[in-house]
Amino acid sequence: MLKKFVFLDRDGVINYDSPDYIKCWKEFKFLPGSLEAIKKLTVNGFSIILITNQSVIRRHMVTRDGLEHIHSMMNRAVESTGGKITDIFYCPHLPEDRCKCRKPEPGLILRAQNRYHIDLASAVMAGDSAKDIECAVNAGCGRAVLIKTGNGMHAEAILQKKHILPDYVAENLLDAADWIIRSSRYGS
Repeated sequence: MLKKFVFLDRDGVINYDSPDYIKCWKEFKFLPGSLEAIKKLTVNGFSIILITNQSVIRRHMVTRDGLEHIHSMMNRAVESTGGKITDIFYCPHLPEDRCKCRKPEPGLILRAQNRYHIDLASAVMAGDSAKDIECAVNAGCGRAVLIKTGNGMHAEAILQKKHILPDYVAENLLDAADWIIRSSRYGS
């Protein structure tokens, strides 16, 4: 049986985003329903991989160890509610660094594909920004979900101008999880 993978963005999808960046665990606040959504995906057989731009490292606002601590605490909370995040891939670079791992470039997804032997045509990417949806397209993900929390409302307009349409526009991660589960059952 084919393993099911969902790539999730972090800030604005799982937790509240901040224009000042998330620099410590105290600033990390789960969005309503996000823990339940991760649990639902886990229980329904999906492996969840976070794909996140974290220029906060290159901006010298947090160390790699500091970011790892935030992710460790996030994983504890996710696991305490019955969910599981399989892995986290992050880009520490600034936009002007023009690296291949910063979304919308597909580098992070391609690294995950290589590590976990993922059939990208059957994978889903869910995020709140135009960069997330473009990354899904650039990597060859089968489906892309735009989530309206975070930057989602602004992202819809950007994507329309670029003639890139997500497969589904969700109100939040819980709505996205329900759609991903439903659509995987019926092959749509």
